[in-house]
Amino acid sequence: MGEQTNTSADDRITPKVTGIGGIFFFAENPQEVKKWYEENLGFALNPWGGASFESRDLENPKEINTLEWTPFEKGSEYFAPSKKEFMINYRVQNIEGMVEELKAKGVTILDDIASYDYGKFVHILDKEGNKIELWEPVYSEPSSSDEKE
Repeated sequence: MGEQTNTSADDRITPKVTGIGGIFFFAENPQEVKKWYEENLGFALNPWGGASFESRDLENPKEINTLEWTPFEKGSEYFAPSKKEFMINYRVQNIEGMVEELKAKGVTILDDIASYDYGKFVHILDKEGNKIELWEPVYSEPSSSDEKE
């Protein structure tokens, strides 16, 4: 009989990256780039200007993960203070614990954790000055009818 792996409550509170939540990059003409991706690669653009790709969590198949893809106007201040032409958003769990660990390690934290209906966000810089967005999505807890008896 094979072993069943379940994510324990302790595993869910360990501060760590759990996946990529978004890929953002500069474009000379974001509208033209979006149109090109839509027409040539079949991207379904969403109302907020990008595309969303959904997948299931292997440990919790009822949970849907989203990866956001969005081109930004070249020169946008959203990536500042980074001078790079891209920014990656990483999905994390226990964002508060992660920020505390990063502060203790001397990592540059650019802002306070911001909370929205769809999750919590904070921005940091990596060793080479790349701005990174950390996102802890709002996860729905399984209902009692979802759990095995």
